[in-house]
Amino acid sequence: MTVFLVFNVLNVREEAARGGHHLAIWKPAVWEGSSGVVFLILTPVTMALVRRVWPLDRPYLPKLAIHAGAAVAISLTHVLVAGALRWGAYHLVGDYYAPLAPLGDWPYEFRKDVFVYLAIAGPYVGWRIVRRADPAPRASPEVLEVRDGARRHFVPLTDVVWVEAAGNYVELHRGGTGLLHRASLSEMERRLQTAGFVRIHRSRLVRREAVAAVESKPTGDFTVRLRDGRELAGSRRYRHPLLAD
Repeated sequence: MTVFLVFNVLNVREEAARGGHHLAIWKPAVWEGSSGVVFLILTPVTMALVRRVWPLDRPYLPKLAIHAGAAVAISLTHVLVAGALRWGAYHLVGDYYAPLAPLGDWPYEFRKDVFVYLAIAGPYVGWRIVRRADPAPRASPEVLEVRDGARRHFVPLTDVVWVEAAGNYVELHRGGTGLLHRASLSEMERRLQTAGFVRIHRSRLVRREAVAAVESKPTGDFTVRLRDGRELAGSRRYRHPLLAD
């Protein structure tokens, strides 16, 4: 961010000089520095939104709409807060800057802010993907580490019968009890596919060894009967992966 801002300051000053205007270097430094400060403050907000609304999971269009709306909100926050910071900096040196001036150039600022939003969200998505694929040993592959506040539960995968989406969490069903784990169902599917789990519904995974029978319906959907007698609804879209060898 520092390197980016320094180059922007130098470019703005050079453009002014080419136009025949002398521009004190502190002014573009304030303009660019205020923008940088705002985006540094908003970066954790953007990262939190990416975690909550993971852009690589289905459905794509609603999530794209949420991130587009977030980019608009962040851009408006940027121009308003940066304008206030510039007004304060100018006031300290006895000069004046209209705090709402950046809002008048918002369409221009928004085009730049969209790229900044992507420059924050994109590498963060890539970093989380690489982190998930990190082969560094953590817990045993047969044991799932579930965090519950300050507590950690180490759940043997052989105890988990099925997994169901629950908002921003998944619920691990083992015996007659459930345990919430903060993760998306798609993430759990990737982690558990080598442990014998298969998706039977857009919101449900089941351990193949726990399945006693599969009953088909005329619609193509099906019902999975577990060895403990419970029944789970399955979608025809996921019928083949369940029955495949």
